[in-house]
Amino acid sequence: MDLKDLYHEIIVDHNRRPRNFRRIEKATRVSEGYNPLCGDKLRLYVVEKDGVIEDVAFEGSGCAISMASASLLTERLKGKPAKEAEDLFGQMHSLLTGQGEEVDVEALGKLAALEGVKAYPSRVKCATLCWHTLHAALEGEEIATTE
Repeated sequence: MDLKDLYHEIIVDHNRRPRNFRRIEKATRVSEGYNPLCGDKLRLYVVEKDGVIEDVAFEGSGCAISMASASLLTERLKGKPAKEAEDLFGQMHSLLTGQGEEVDVEALGKLAALEGVKAYPSRVKCATLCWHTLHAALEGEEIATTE
C-alpha cells in the first residue's frame, strides 16, 4: 500500500464513521460554518477550560471531504491548548491552499491525509470549512463561512 492509498483510506474511514459527531450541550463555544459553494454545513462545539480544549465535537452534513476534515480536527484537538488549535488552523490553511507558511507535513499525522485536496481547488473550501469554524469559535464568533 502506498501513502496515497493510506490517505484515501483515512478520509473514507472518517467520512463513514466520523469521530465526535454529536452535540455538546454545555459547550463553552459554538460556531456554525457554511460553505455556500457546495452547501456543506456544520456546527462545531468546543468545551474550553483554562485555555485547554477539553472536548470538541460537531454536527452537520456535507461531502466526504468536509465530514472527514471535521472528524480529523476533533480527534486531533481534544485535550490540546487552544493556542495549539490556532497554530494548527494556520498550518492547515497553508497545507490546503498551498499559500502561507511552510508546513511540516509529517508532524500533522493523520491530518496530512487532506494534503491531496489542494490539487482540487473546488474542494479546498470543503476541507477548510471546519477549520474556519474552529477559528470563529475560538474568536467568539457564531458564524463562519468559506467566502
